[in-house]
Amino acid sequence: MPATALRRNRRPGKHQNLSAAPDPKTPTTPTTKYKVTGIRVLRSEWSKFWTLRSTLITLGVAVFLLVLFGAIASYTYSPDAVATSGPPGPGSSSGDSNAVSLAVTGVSFAQLAIGVLGVLLAAGEYSTGMIRSTLAAVPRRLPVLWSKAAVIGPIALVLTTLGALAAFQLGTPGLDGEKIALSLGDDGVLRSLAGAGLYLGLVAVFGVALGVLLRNSAGAIAALVGVLLILPGLASLLPDSWYDTLSPYFPSNAGSAVYALHQSSDALSPGAGLAVFAGWVALTLAGAAYRLVKTDV
Repeated sequence: MPATALRRNRRPGKHQNLSAAPDPKTPTTPTTKYKVTGIRVLRSEWSKFWTLRSTLITLGVAVFLLVLFGAIASYTYSPDAVATSGPPGPGSSSGDSNAVSLAVTGVSFAQLAIGVLGVLLAAGEYSTGMIRSTLAAVPRRLPVLWSKAAVIGPIALVLTTLGALAAFQLGTPGLDGEKIALSLGDDGVLRSLAGAGLYLGLVAVFGVALGVLLRNSAGAIAALVGVLLILPGLASLLPDSWYDTLSPYFPSNAGSAVYALHQSSDALSPGAGLAVFAGWVALTLAGAAYRLVKTDV
């Protein structure tokens, strides 16, 4: 056959596709687009929470202090010493102690550890610069704040509630034969111990809110200590009429009413104390949310 005929036969037909057909055996890589959802942000914050070196240490310290001081207070209890002591501590309604007020003696120390953990979870990202990557992955920003609070709050609540129960149970033998001895089945005991865990869970969320609001670990920790421990002492400098009116509404005083076995005449009821302290936490969260959305990193 002449060469011109061969070239003519090799020419594509009128309706023949000039593009090469893809080989069906060639693997193709599909492009998967992941949508940012609340569940995925929550999982991310959960992973970051447990990868912090301070998490296990701080949680362990909080529970240890809660159990240790509660047990020591029960085993060293003396009716004569209580009768000559000063004003009642958190969890008691008068100068007379009770088994629950002794068991929750460690709350004052545990709240610092739990609050600091909340601060580190939030403000720690600003000190390391990781917050830029976090907000680049979650442009809407607010889910980051809600997820941090949703992660640490329930964890602190569960662990510290178990710690309060352990402190009460360990201290029960030390109060054997005393008039203030109680059992878990007595009226209000379980509610008070659960209230201690609920208060500490809110303290953890309060720490997260302060961390995002102030964006500095040292400053947020100082603010946490000032609000929970120093403010009630400074308020005692106010005139008595002012102090008696305002004192029950301070964050730590309202929080202590949540886990008090009996309501004091100068304190809020457990329900009112919970509402007031939760209001303080919600107000701080609102300020943190506003700054997170309206200001740059």
